[in-house]
Amino acid sequence: MKKNSEIIKIEIIRILNENGKIRGTELAKRVIEKVGNEKMVYREISELVEAGEIEKKVHSRSHIEYDLINLSESVNSQLKNLHKEIEIIFDEISNFNSTSIEEKFSFHERLRSVIHSIHIVQSTDGVMKLLSYYPAFKKDKMFSQINRKINDCWEIIMNTIAHQPEDNFLNEILANLRILQFDSKNVN
Repeated sequence: MKKNSEIIKIEIIRILNENGKIRGTELAKRVIEKVGNEKMVYREISELVEAGEIEKKVHSRSHIEYDLINLSESVNSQLKNLHKEIEIIFDEISNFNSTSIEEKFSFHERLRSVIHSIHIVQSTDGVMKLLSYYPAFKKDKMFSQINRKINDCWEIIMNTIAHQPEDNFLNEILANLRILQFDSKNVN
């Protein structure tokens, strides 16, 4: 059942890719010819609309059109959200030294805070690396802005670590970061 569902969704998207905007009855008829029954096809179309993968335009009860979501707008809005997140992270990291002095963070609180920042920046950096394999994301002007901001975050983190009063601060961070160690027994 799950396999049929995926096949139907792929066929719906393929038809919309080839034809652009298409009437609902025509879309359903063409998908039914290839795979599935009417009930399943309409259910999958509805799920794709709810998931935001395709757009439904109702002109009248008898005239409903479906179209793929504008990819460039979708890409840009996703990157804008990511940019807002990295800006917030950047501000937090930038204000770390003054915040830690004002609130008199202990060694362990500063250590935890820096490690937390490292994990957040690593996560965002990982998302950007994944997105770099998709030309639609890489072409967007926000893409390079986010990467520059990530690099700025790394630079501030390194400066923060270097300017801590304890000589062993970097060693403690490295010891507490979860670094995967591959054992020869784990490699196939």
